[in-house]
Amino acid sequence: MYITHYVVNVQTNATGDGIGYTDAPVNGFIRAIRYVKPTAGSFAAGVDFEVTAEQSGVVIWDQDDVNASVTVYPRAAICDTAGVASLYAENGEPVEDLIPIANERVKITVANGGDGGVGTFHVYVG
Repeated sequence: MYITHYVVNVQTNATGDGIGYTDAPVNGFIRAIRYVKPTAGSFAAGVDFEVTAEQSGVVIWDQDDVNASVTVYPRAAICDTAGVASLYAENGEPVEDLIPIANERVKITVANGGDGGVGTFHVYVG
């Protein structure tokens, strides 16, 4: 399997909001996203992230109140051809699969990050 690595730096404005994009359209399945909090000048504690596909709006990662560097492996719930959620029989938990993206940039939206905070996101696509 071939993995492509994108690095996105985001800086917040005076209202604590910021947006960043992968430098090129992404093609493949989102394998992982790593947020790296710098030791100085980072986003404020309790920062909120929403990572989506730029055009379709497909949600890849949506998490509030992040305080430290973190790596996530996003997955989405799947369904059958009738649109009914596929569940594991034993405990009713959703079955999940990788999130596909085709010819769209990954958009990273930051909120509540404080004035002038910065952070780096590593997006891995395969």
